[in-house]
Amino acid sequence: MPAIAYLECSRCHARLSADTPQTLCTQCPDAPAGALYVRYDLSHLHGSSPQDVVGEQAGTPWSGMWRYRAVLPDAAPISLGEGWTPMLRSKRHTGLWLKEEGANPTGSFKARGLSLAVTMARHYGLRKLAVPSAGNAAGALAAYAAAADIEAHIFMPQDVPLANYVEATAYGAHVTLVDGVISDCARIVGERKQSEGWFDISTLKEPFRVEGKKTMGYELVEQLGWEYPDAVFYPTGGGVGLIGMWKAFDELEQLGWVKPGKRPRMFAIQSSGCAPVVQAFDQGAAASQMWQNPETAASGLRVPKAYGDYIILDILKASGGMAVAVSDEDIFASLRDWAAHEGIFLSPEGAAATAAYTQLLNTGVLKASDRVVLFNTGAGLKYVDVTAAALGLRV
Repeated sequence: MPAIAYLECSRCHARLSADTPQTLCTQCPDAPAGALYVRYDLSHLHGSSPQDVVGEQAGTPWSGMWRYRAVLPDAAPISLGEGWTPMLRSKRHTGLWLKEEGANPTGSFKARGLSLAVTMARHYGLRKLAVPSAGNAAGALAAYAAAADIEAHIFMPQDVPLANYVEATAYGAHVTLVDGVISDCARIVGERKQSEGWFDISTLKEPFRVEGKKTMGYELVEQLGWEYPDAVFYPTGGGVGLIGMWKAFDELEQLGWVKPGKRPRMFAIQSSGCAPVVQAFDQGAAASQMWQNPETAASGLRVPKAYGDYIILDILKASGGMAVAVSDEDIFASLRDWAAHEGIFLSPEGAAATAAYTQLLNTGVLKASDRVVLFNTGAGLKYVDVTAAALGLRV
């Protein structure tokens, strides 16, 4: 496991020490301050093959996402078995794979980022963590904080899926339900963190959730034989997974583990009821505007403004991808279609990706022969109440 060389600002490229816990860049001349990337000295791995470096050791923490320990911080992991999720090939679309992140602990991709963030929180000796969450990050932080004997303080909209509230409470976290959306929860954390002694572990306001999420990029490339797909579809609220995967592709090319050249086209998928990244992309803007009155049953996509929107938009442009919005009606139609014909019960966010795939096939943006990886970011069973209401089922 490599030592961290420094932390680099995503805006002004200033370098900060990783010897003490950091949140955002302290050197940016203008607001808002840039999110920080973790940078390593990987020179000792140059010339190696991934087969020599990547792998599992039974009975140790080096399984799941920790098989990539050679490109993760040198710290003792807090692990519940996250990562190495299935890559399922569609039986109806020959070029399509679905990355099933619902197989993670706590049932979503959030386990990756929070495993790494809590690992580093314990490494730094932090005792109280706080997070605003649209749902799944709450359960993940609560679980990993419990495993690390760290206090978790969680703020969620009061209409989150019931499973998110129940699990966070069961893990012993301090849970507050807020009359509002995730941006309102973030405001409360920001106002109280100093007086309460909380370390803010919000999306992109600390550098290590990206490191956990980047393992999705390593995994999908390894599972495709150390080759890039043509496109990646990612349901995008805060967008940390998309940002993390792009960082992984950069590291993979630096290491020589994939051939440099055409990276996947990255597609950020949102609901038409809350589509700030789509709006900004269509307008050619460098950052998004706060989305007013966000409404979507896909709670993970109900993020009125992502802190890292400027990074997401840069990635979409650099990759030749795009941002796509789909309606809630199309989301739940696709959810039902994939359950009935593929045997996969998607989360609403995952169904946004499948609906967008169908939309872009029909409009000719994609060809059926294109190799595409879609992310189902959470287990559909975590959304039973939401899905039942959307489908008009009795509960």
